[in-house]
Amino acid sequence: MKLMTTLRSVAVASLFLAAPVLAQTATPESANPPAEGKGYGGHHRHKGKKHGHKMARMAERMDKAVAEGRLTQAQADQFKAEGKQLREELQAQREAAGGKLSDAQKDEARAKMRAFKAKVKEAMHANAPQKT
Repeated sequence: MKLMTTLRSVAVASLFLAAPVLAQTATPESANPPAEGKGYGGHHRHKGKKHGHKMARMAERMDKAVAEGRLTQAQADQFKAEGKQLREELQAQREAAGGKLSDAQKDEARAKMRAFKAKVKEAMHANAPQKT
């Protein structure tokens, strides 16, 4: 009986000694923030970075479309330049308005972004190979 108690005590003691060592080797997810340009998404994203993140994802999709033959490199470069210009225009409007856009300006910006996105999507689908 005394031997069982001793063995249990040794086992528990070894767990207490090993726990801090194991905790130090495992890094929690919050200790490693996402890479630049890769936000958490959802409501955790910084409001000022929202359109930049969307435009970066769109640029990645354009690069993929070029690799797949759905867009030419010239088209992708033109769309990227147009997107950059649109993003800079929105940023200038925001700075001119003191950091906040009015509801009318927000609606106009959304309409421009939707039109740009639709234009890019249409170009990608127009050149897409037909499925048979």
